[in-house]
Amino acid sequence: MARQTPLNRVHRALGARMVDFAGWDMPVQYAGVVAEHEAVRTAGGLFDVSHMGEIEFRGDGALESANALITNDLGRAADGQAVYAGLLNHQGGFVDDVVAYRFSPEHILFCVNASNREKDFAWMSENTPRVKPVNRSDDFAQLAIQGPKAASILQTLTDLPLERIGTYRFREGTVAGVPCIVSRTGYTGEDGFELYCPPERAEHLWNALLEAGRPVGLVPAGLGARDTLRTEMKYALYGNDIDDAHTPLEAGLGWIVKWDKGEFVGRPALAAQKSAGVQRKLVGFEMREPGIPRHGYAIGKPGQPVGEVTSGTQGPTVKKAIGIGYVPAALAAEGTPLEIDIRGRAVRAEVVKTPFKR
Repeated sequence: MARQTPLNRVHRALGARMVDFAGWDMPVQYAGVVAEHEAVRTAGGLFDVSHMGEIEFRGDGALESANALITNDLGRAADGQAVYAGLLNHQGGFVDDVVAYRFSPEHILFCVNASNREKDFAWMSENTPRVKPVNRSDDFAQLAIQGPKAASILQTLTDLPLERIGTYRFREGTVAGVPCIVSRTGYTGEDGFELYCPPERAEHLWNALLEAGRPVGLVPAGLGARDTLRTEMKYALYGNDIDDAHTPLEAGLGWIVKWDKGEFVGRPALAAQKSAGVQRKLVGFEMREPGIPRHGYAIGKPGQPVGEVTSGTQGPTVKKAIGIGYVPAALAAEGTPLEIDIRGRAVRAEVVKTPFKR
């Protein structure tokens, strides 16, 4: 049986269409994917992301232990700052992509993908000789309010000075009377915040946010809109665009690898790949003929398959059929023609610069 977030009852009362996602009973849409997508781009959307996991390092050496596991550098971050990073295996592939929050050198909190909660915790435990992590996933609910009006809506419910919380910064405070970690992060390409709160207070927080935001266009949004929003930005989804067989260098995420930080798990393999040259790259492409690319469709050049689509959709904002996929490095340049096999039909596409533009 699928697991439920603390907001399951609320989603059903709102008429959400529920689906099994990574073993969780989650809302895929309420009014409709396109309407929810457009609300996030123009006003605001409220997402339940309580299925995500949280893993904590505490005590003397927490910073060093956590930092040795990831590609980015928490040592360079300030207290109150978060970093996006790769958690890698020894071959340089992704165990997961994570956000790491630095409260202090003695307190680091990771947010990990729902499908990887137990796997990530086991991997961290096995590869951390000093400070052992604690799986705190069941201690948090997580809501995301995203969109150009997110800050003004949220500010009506909190005394925290949101203008002082920059991108990938966070503070602790209360929202609608609920104690929260308020983080200016997101997965949509819009301004917004993720709120970590006690599970038993999630319903109160959700209702307060919707009530405050509804007059200015805030709507509940499901996983369907979350997927189209992140695809338009070419934000990677673990299990689709990145996995244990693909590296940050191949995925266009070299910027999250800080080579001058010292050793981290997977560094030797990444360094070898960098030296030898990356053989395949994750690219964005637009369809040049009618057809929507979907995960798993073959990518080719005339008469020859060369890769496969990892994510694809009809972009509600960009008004185009768009996709993401791995191709040989020689075919990764902007303007390169490709063919997508859509149900046995070769459909023309072209590599484009991302994020996708209208």
